[in-house]
Amino acid sequence: MRKTISKLSIIACLFLIFSSCAVHTGLMADSASINSNNFRIVSHAKGDAEATYIFGIGGLDRSGLVAEAKKDLLEKYPLKENQTMANVTVDFKFSFYFFVVKSKALVTADIVEFKE
Repeated sequence: MRKTISKLSIIACLFLIFSSCAVHTGLMADSASINSNNFRIVSHAKGDAEATYIFGIGGLDRSGLVAEAKKDLLEKYPLKENQTMANVTVDFKFSFYFFVVKSKALVTADIVEFKE
């Protein structure tokens, strides 16, 4: 009986150590005034940034992650003349692994081109 309880305790501890949790949050902000039929959607763009914290130390703060994700988006999808971003969304994912927390920011947007 003791061996069974001991084995179950070890398995439960290993399960807790190697399991993780994740939390997702996000928001959407207006970035372009689109109220007439003088535009077309060119593409859908996304950029991301990630930070790792060990015992709460390290990584970037939340605003720094968003700035890095936006920078990544603009490097991948540089805006041309008469283009802007619309329907900008910022999502966060926090993953918890024992004493390690991973934070990821994802910025997505529609690239809109206005007709002259």
